[in-house]
Amino acid sequence: MFIFAFSSVVQADAKNNELDYASTKDIRDINPHLYSGEMAAQNMVFESLVVNTDDGVKPFLAKSWDISPDGKTYTFHLRHDVKFTDGEPFNAHAVKLNIDAIIENFSRHAWLELVRQIDNVHVIDDYTVELKLKNPYYPTLTELGLTRPFRFISPKSFIHGKTLNGVSSYAGTGPWILTEHKKNQYARFDVNPNYWGEKPALNSVVWKVIPDRQTLLLSLQKGDIQLIFGADGDMFDMDSFEALQTSGKLKTLMSAPVASRAIVLNSSRPITSDKKVRQALEYAVDKEGIASGIFDNSETVADTLMARTVPYSDIDLPVYSFDQDKARKLLDESGWVLVNGSGIREKEGKQLELILSYNVNNAAEKDIAELIQDDFKKIGVKLTILGEEKQAFLDRQKNGNFDLQYSLSWGTPYDPASFVSSFRIPAHADYQGQKGLKNKAEIDDIINELLITPDNERRQKLYTQLFTILADEAVYIPLTYSRTKAIYSSELEHVGFNPSQYEIPFEKMSFSH
Repeated sequence: MFIFAFSSVVQADAKNNELDYASTKDIRDINPHLYSGEMAAQNMVFESLVVNTDDGVKPFLAKSWDISPDGKTYTFHLRHDVKFTDGEPFNAHAVKLNIDAIIENFSRHAWLELVRQIDNVHVIDDYTVELKLKNPYYPTLTELGLTRPFRFISPKSFIHGKTLNGVSSYAGTGPWILTEHKKNQYARFDVNPNYWGEKPALNSVVWKVIPDRQTLLLSLQKGDIQLIFGADGDMFDMDSFEALQTSGKLKTLMSAPVASRAIVLNSSRPITSDKKVRQALEYAVDKEGIASGIFDNSETVADTLMARTVPYSDIDLPVYSFDQDKARKLLDESGWVLVNGSGIREKEGKQLELILSYNVNNAAEKDIAELIQDDFKKIGVKLTILGEEKQAFLDRQKNGNFDLQYSLSWGTPYDPASFVSSFRIPAHADYQGQKGLKNKAEIDDIINELLITPDNERRQKLYTQLFTILADEAVYIPLTYSRTKAIYSSELEHVGFNPSQYEIPFEKMSFSH
């Protein structure tokens, strides 16, 4: 556990009305049509036609819209008072140019069903644009409001009329302008003086890069930074969060549950292709131990992949409660038996050894992996935990070279539609986990239909069918429902959360005076 020694905290930048925020990661390339940049930074600079809120989808760059009776045509009426930060007007021509650029990079965006469903974009007049779909796709507005890719960048930023190979500048319509960036050191965002909406109370946000978590926390204590914000263990572990929470020197905040932590079991691997083995592993994991031991009960145990509060997910599903005797019985039945007092089960001369892959830079993932390793040992399963740098972890996810892999769902507003849409994409761990199932084609067919059926009752039945199959096949070990956390200076006010765990609402924050 990290030991905290508090000195007086000086808010060095409060007098300049500048917020020093720190992350373990650089902002990288924030082209809104690509995926290498930090989403929180993209959200500061680039905006969408609509915005997802706790009260549903609301107008944003589009002040209103009409939907045709057949659900295939969306007509957006744009604001007249918006300009990109390079002076270019935001209008229907810019909207069409941006959406066409996204569609041109179809293969990269195919995880998002809306990209597949767009037939064409038509300019009606300077401030009216029509989006025609191939089918009545019910999450259209939600997906238009996601952090990426449907955000708008100035036509002047395009290179040869495209964005898929990079952009020449980061001119958006948002409340912040990226004015300086030193790779792996810091990025400076200043208020957009011509912002069309309500201007932020802060003058600037300086995004500092501090890769080491303990240094990050010390910087917060000393007042060198005033905010740490994290969704999933990248920034701090729960021990550190609680030590700061009880100190009274800094403020802490925790969101409502937003996403699902789970372990994906790879149904196409030699050992985990056996359903009884997968079910045994489900019963073997002490989820209460994870919720209390790692998250100190700040997160609730997940019995199902999606929480009941997620749309279409308030359904009765097979649940695997912690029962190691059941786990041992299932392994016995599948031919994996204990021999020679080694403590590891064998079958046909081969040991029951599995690999669990996780992102080594994530404190929570490492702790979870170690607890599961201990749980599996008690039922005769040897679990090798493999912590890798994020890119290596993602490469393994894409090629399916894992038995188990840590997974975090995308949370609000992506769950469930955008999340299950990605189950059909080979680069995702979910696809790799499901591809060995005999009914994988049926699973994909169910997803294909539920995304485009206009019948809400039919859609609910399909979601129920999908989640029932996945639970019955024991492809996921649900763990807990995650919450986004913030630690910040006592002088910083109006800290909160957006519906998406990937966004930070800097524009709402201010210093007390």
